[in-house]
Amino acid sequence: MNKRTTDVVAYLSWIGLLIAFLIGDRYGSRFHLNQSLVIWIAATVLGIVSRWIPLFGWLVGLVGGLFCALCWFIGIINAIQGVEKEVPVLGQIRLL
Repeated sequence: MNKRTTDVVAYLSWIGLLIAFLIGDRYGSRFHLNQSLVIWIAATVLGIVSRWIPLFGWLVGLVGGLFCALCWFIGIINAIQGVEKEVPVLGQIRLL
């Protein structure tokens, strides 16, 4: 896969992220692989944590879910355009 295809596939799902990491342009797409990984981890953690919080867990889940969806949307648009621009707040986290 070329860089742009790898960038876009990384945002599609957990499976897309794994496919992009295993058979895509790992070094050229490192930025978007990291962004996608951080967004997916944040969404998963928020989903789990929102179930533990009594009374206001639904609100944490709703706000956190909307924020992660916004970050995902910004990230995939940047990947389609070939731009390496960080998503808000989560983009500063480096895992890869």
